Amino acid sequence: MGRFPIVEWHQVVDADGTYKVSRERFKAELEELHRRDYVPVNLSEILDKTLSIPAGKTPVLFTFDDASPSQFRYIERNGQLVVDPTSAVGILLDFIRTHPDWKPKGLFCLLPAAAAGHAFFGEKGIDGQKSAWRFQKLQFLVQQGFELCNHTLWHAQLNKYSDAVVQEQFARGAMAIDSAVPGYKVRGMALPYGIWPKNRALTLAGSWYDPKAKRTVSYKHEAVFQVAGGPARSPFDSAFNPASLPRVPLQGGTKLTPTLDMLDKPGPGTRFVSDGNPKTIAKPQ
Repeated sequence: MGRFPIVEWHQVVDADGTYKVSRERFKAELEELHRRDYVPVNLSEILDKTLSIPAGKTPVLFTFDDASPSQFRYIERNGQLVVDPTSAVGILLDFIRTHPDWKPKGLFCLLPAAAAGHAFFGEKGIDGQKSAWRFQKLQFLVQQGFELCNHTLWHAQLNKYSDAVVQEQFARGAMAIDSAVPGYKVRGMALPYGIWPKNRALTLAGSWYDPKAKRTVSYKHEAVFQVAGGPARSPFDSAFNPASLPRVPLQGGTKLTPTLDMLDKPGPGTRFVSDGNPKTIAKPQ
């Protein structure tokens, strides 16, 4: 039982700002989570209730919204593509190399066709990123052990649109992911701006007719992420609701430490702590 954080990052850049954290702060937040006995998990482990982490540890789900180049950049060295060590993926993988008790886990909530380079982590030379690299980046993330998430086609504010457009946004988002990683099962979606469509049921399932391919494309999401809301309930809690998962946004003046301090306090909001045995469920007193 207990609660655990689903943390949310957007851009990892030079300095803090709206939807931005500095690279130094990002590294410090990873260090703090590790020091305070948090272990990264994947969305699939939460939904399937297959969390298996050492005794005394607490799960944390990393989520990255908007697919900016700051999250994942490639650079060319001697004719080879390598992950930019100053991008969020580069920083995280380097941290994992020096902290082998962590594994590459986390969720990237993607935009296939957004403006200003937010199309699968950059295109058209924006921030040095070539369009031809986009699919390789998604494939690399899945190969490493990370998971992929729908964030609509181009970050649409869903309450502005008809049911038909909402379904097109989700269906085409899933289609784009499938184009990069054929057969990939998209299990989660993050609400752009945290705003629900008028018909909330469409966040979970729907379909869209593709006039070009002359076929109907269906989508199904098992988890829907809000922008904020604080720590989430344990997936073993009867009140756990994957159709509306709260998150802890990290940006500008919103820091990680107060949330972790709150989780360390006794009471109904105390942290989920593993007993090391995935076959048992321990309830805090």
